[in-house]
Order: sequence, then C-alpha cells, then structure tokens
Amino acid sequence: MLDLLWDISWLVSLAGVFCLMAVHLHAVNIRSLSHFPRSWWLSFASGVSVAYVFIHLLPDLNQHQSVLAEAIPLAFVESHVYIMALLGLAVFYGLERLVKRSQQRSPHKTDETPSLQVYWLHIAAFAVYNALIGYLLLHREDDSFKGLLFFIIAMSLHFLVNDVGLQQDHKRTYHGSGRWILAATVLVGWVVGNSTEISEAAIAVLFAFLAGGIILNVLKEELPEERESQFWAFATGATFYSALLLAL
Repeated sequence: MLDLLWDISWLVSLAGVFCLMAVHLHAVNIRSLSHFPRSWWLSFASGVSVAYVFIHLLPDLNQHQSVLAEAIPLAFVESHVYIMALLGLAVFYGLERLVKRSQQRSPHKTDETPSLQVYWLHIAAFAVYNALIGYLLLHREDDSFKGLLFFIIAMSLHFLVNDVGLQQDHKRTYHGSGRWILAATVLVGWVVGNSTEISEAAIAVLFAFLAGGIILNVLKEELPEERESQFWAFATGATFYSALLLAL
C-alpha cells in the first residue's frame, strides 16, 4: 500500500514538473497578462503564492530551525533558518536592483532592456531557484499527497507571476532563450531529486531560502505603483488559499 502511494505521488510530482514547465513555455504567449492595469489573475496568483509562504512554509521554519540547530550548533546564531530566509530575500532584491540599474543605462531607449551580462546573471539565479523547486517536489517537509498538490498549485501560479516579470524585464531575449532554460531547470531539479537525497538540515536551508525568494519576487511585482496592481484580486487570492490550507 505504501509503495502504491509512493508511486502515485511520484507520478503526480512528474505531472507537476510538466505543469511548471508549461507555465514558463506558454505564459509569454498570453498577451492579456502583460497589460496595464495589472491582470486580475496575476494579482490573484501573487496572493496565492504569499498565502502559501505565510500559512505553510513559514510555520514549518520553526521545525526546520530545530533540525538545523542540531546540525549546526553555533551558540552565536540562534535563528539559522530565518537567516537563510532573509538571505533568499536579499539575493533576489539585489538582483532586482541590478536589473533596474542596467535598464536605466541601456543604450536601447525604446525597450530599456538590461545588458546581456545582467540578463544571464538574472536567468542563472532563477535557474537555480527553479531547480530548487523541482527538487523540493520530491523532498518536502509535508510529504503527503495533499501537500504535494498544494505545492504544485502554489508554485505554478508563482511561476506565472515570475514569468511575466521576466518577460517585461528582458522582452525578446527572454522569449528566445530564458523561458526554455527556466523550464528545463525544473526538470533538472526533479531528476536530481530522484537520484539523490540530502539531509534534513539541507532541506531546511533550501526551504528557508525559497520562502525568502518567493516573498521578494511576489512583492516586487505587486508593490511598484507603475504595475497598477489589483489589491482586491491579491487579497482574494491570499484569503482563498489561506482558507484552503487551513481547512484541509
């Protein structure tokens, strides 16, 4: 019976990989998502992503902290896992600022795209981010079937938000190569997850870093005034998914 449940979860995780890949490959073709004011669906997806972090991921950090504290007993660091979450947020904030500065200095004033060096750095960071999510499809704290489905739904909507943001930043360059790289790295992460299993402490670090990255990547898309975001759509998504996570 346990083997059957594992086989089902394995198949669902593989289906989740293809779902996440499809978001990156096809989201750029949905033109309504790039219009201003911001699409209602994008703000709703952002709300779902944030709800998943605050209702599911962040509470788990307490448990991760105890695991990590045993593995890295540093007396002067009492919140190792929260430091990793902060690091995830800081890394992606730094990348966002780098992209914006490069856009301002762009010689192509018609589209203000960042330099190729910044583009590749940005794509490399999201490639690692996506590979991490692909890996965690198989190695999560909540390894239940329900937990897997919630993770796939939340990450699919989060990828939708990320993809539109990357398309707006890098335009045709991203359409030509970036989306294919990011789609492929999800599969790479999943394949690695199938062949290797790391310690609980390492899983704690990865989840914490992911939580910080999700928070920053959602807020950077929702908060700027020029995005003309839909607050009620965001609130609806956050409320709906929070209620779902708490009820089931």
